[in-house]
Amino acid sequence: MSPRTLNLTFQQQTLPPMRREIAIEQAVIAGWTGRDPAAVEKHIVELEALGVKRPATTPIFYRVSAARLTTDETIEALGTASSGEVEFVLLQAEGSLWIGVGSDHTDREVETYGVSVSKQMCEKPVAPVFWQHDEVAAHWDRLILTSRIREGGEPVVYQQGSVASMMDPVTLLQRYVEGGRLAEGTLMFCGTLAARGGIRAADRFDFELEDPVLGRKISHGYRIVGLPVLG
Repeated sequence: MSPRTLNLTFQQQTLPPMRREIAIEQAVIAGWTGRDPAAVEKHIVELEALGVKRPATTPIFYRVSAARLTTDETIEALGTASSGEVEFVLLQAEGSLWIGVGSDHTDREVETYGVSVSKQMCEKPVAPVFWQHDEVAAHWDRLILTSRIREGGEPVVYQQGSVASMMDPVTLLQRYVEGGRLAEGTLMFCGTLAARGGIRAADRFDFELEDPVLGRKISHGYRIVGLPVLG
């Protein structure tokens, strides 16, 4: 299978930004990664209300085609029943572990009968900028995830919270693979936050990862074009 090549920018505090074309060989969606069992249960109940079955294990790691990854600012999705989820993402590339942010855009109707299938239904947008993990590891829990949707023509905060609500990268990778290190060319989505006001679709999804300690953000957004469902 051919890898998915993305044009990314790697930012480090003491070096100029590096533009690289990175071949992504594997994509992984980690689910139910919360540190707080009560928060995990809240999100499980949130999805159960939509008919989604409980996960077999927590955390759980879904494989998804790397071809679904995109940095584009527009995606197409079948119908109007899909929605985004802001997540921090891990990328093993250039011999280092990098931190970024993406959206696990998911078809909610398909999710009710097959989570693994639903993960394959939609593109997975990621911001084209990544930070080196070593630069944020010491203040990891200070990082903040935010997503916004547009309702009535106005931006509305859809999700917001600290990454401290989810397993940190070291712990999560130890749960995923022996040795706790991703294979080169692997990108992993690492869990999301509960949606304010419940999960719902929108025609635009904006998301960001903020590092208040080093005073920087990674921001991205995309428009969702609904394709007709004819049968």
